[in-house]
Amino acid sequence: MKKPLIFTLQIYIIANIAHAQSASTNASKIHEKEIYVLIDKYTQARDDKNSDLLNSILTEDIDQLVSSGTWRAGKEASMKGMMRSSNSNPGDRTITVDKLRFLTKECAIADAKYEIQNPDGSARKMWSTFIVVLDGDSWKITAIRNMLPAK
Repeated sequence: MKKPLIFTLQIYIIANIAHAQSASTNASKIHEKEIYVLIDKYTQARDDKNSDLLNSILTEDIDQLVSSGTWRAGKEASMKGMMRSSNSNPGDRTITVDKLRFLTKECAIADAKYEIQNPDGSARKMWSTFIVVLDGDSWKITAIRNMLPAK
């Protein structure tokens, strides 16, 4: 009598573990896609100088370290700096996520190649790291680190 009960419990436990892992994997894939969309929205907001879109995808306490070494702390300072930078550095921005790593279910790091195609045909090539957090039911950017590659 004990053996069939133990066997049944083992099957039940294995099935639940497999289902939980499958559900977790599916959730991760959905979150990955959402983060890629978030970075695309950031790029679009910068290209279009769309402060409303930018406002909707940044956390209140965002901070940003730009390639010149300037720190921007808080949403207001970050947005002003981003808009100023977009005006003074015209060109088409391309941000391509190269690596995405989840620290928790609600926090991830996205490393990306960041390129600005200048009007004169030259390109400014950088790296960016985005720290993103799940805020309610949407992902938002809470930190950005821009770096120029070493020569």
